[in-house]
Amino acid sequence: MNIHEFQAKELFADFGVPVSKGVSVKSADQIDNALQQLPAGPVVVKAQIHAGGRGKGTFTDGFKGGVHICDDTKSAAETAKKMLGNTLVTHQTGPEGKVVKTIYLVDVCDIEKEYYLAITLDRASGCPGIIASTEGGVEIETVADESPEKITKVLVDPAQGLQPFHKRQVAFGLGFSDKAQLKQMDALLTGLYQFYWEKDASMVEVNPLVTTPDGNIVALDAKVGFDESAMYRHPDILALRDLDEEDPKEVEAGKHGLSYIALDGNIACLVNGAGLAMATMDIIKHFGGNPANFLDVGGGASEEDVTEAFKIILSDPKVKGILVNIFGGIMSCKVIATGIIAAAQNVEITVPLVVRLEGNEVAEGKKLLDESGLCLISADSLSDAARKVVTEVSNKQA
Repeated sequence: MNIHEFQAKELFADFGVPVSKGVSVKSADQIDNALQQLPAGPVVVKAQIHAGGRGKGTFTDGFKGGVHICDDTKSAAETAKKMLGNTLVTHQTGPEGKVVKTIYLVDVCDIEKEYYLAITLDRASGCPGIIASTEGGVEIETVADESPEKITKVLVDPAQGLQPFHKRQVAFGLGFSDKAQLKQMDALLTGLYQFYWEKDASMVEVNPLVTTPDGNIVALDAKVGFDESAMYRHPDILALRDLDEEDPKEVEAGKHGLSYIALDGNIACLVNGAGLAMATMDIIKHFGGNPANFLDVGGGASEEDVTEAFKIILSDPKVKGILVNIFGGIMSCKVIATGIIAAAQNVEITVPLVVRLEGNEVAEGKKLLDESGLCLISADSLSDAARKVVTEVSNKQA
């Protein structure tokens, strides 16, 4: 689960992480009052969307940039009004872009140098990893490719937690030697790690972290993601969720306990079990197709859940074929068959449907489908199913 920059900065401040003063607005009539809460002088106007590359983005009406430094409150107000309700397209949003519904107005911070700082899970070690670089303001992937020696990586044993030597490694890796700045980095890293750990964050990124001419260290930007499976422990964080920034299909799937992720392909997958779902997507690619989604109905899905899964799949206009691949371990193939039939009665299935069932009550499930009168294609194995659905979709598009 992701949150907006202005929300992340408010949480940072609660944990003692220094941030620049800012105010968020959601409508044009809030802008003047928000600007009065900031110190006199230049103002940064930032569009708030869940996507990177805002500064280099373009609005659909031709207005350039989702981040602007304005000389005074008048130009800041004018810029904010141009952004609100407008659609911003960046390299991460895709060509459809995202509608800007919130603007963040921030006091300008004088910058001496920019740095990169993040905390995330290092999957190789299973430990939280602190990643720092002297090359702030650019994507860390670019730094890793072009100047890997400029990246400092420190692993933290979760059983011991963040230790003083961890913080010294990071600070020295960033080139800090001034006693006052070392003290600031100690406090900043303590607060950032405490936030990451206590709030079950999956990633905390500050890019850029900056030093000012007077020697202060400030988190100038903030990007935070949380472990969704842990949000039941954090109702305060869950309340920050912006459903407008999420795929409506994924939101609807979550209401029914389904694991759904939209992809760019045109062959929908309905599978039980995450591992089987990954294998199904892989074999679709192997035979020349492109999966349209990851959809795991789980091991205990009901007939109603399967029906909802079909509704979600068919709400995607990109879907040109459906592959149902079920292994009946805990799940009954009979339940899946009943769900498919119920879905067909509620939602018109106009694309090729290939079904492969195996396992618990498979004979009963196949019999139900055979007697249903549905126009579907049976498959005997996963490779047979993938080959058939790719062929059917290709033939329809030819």
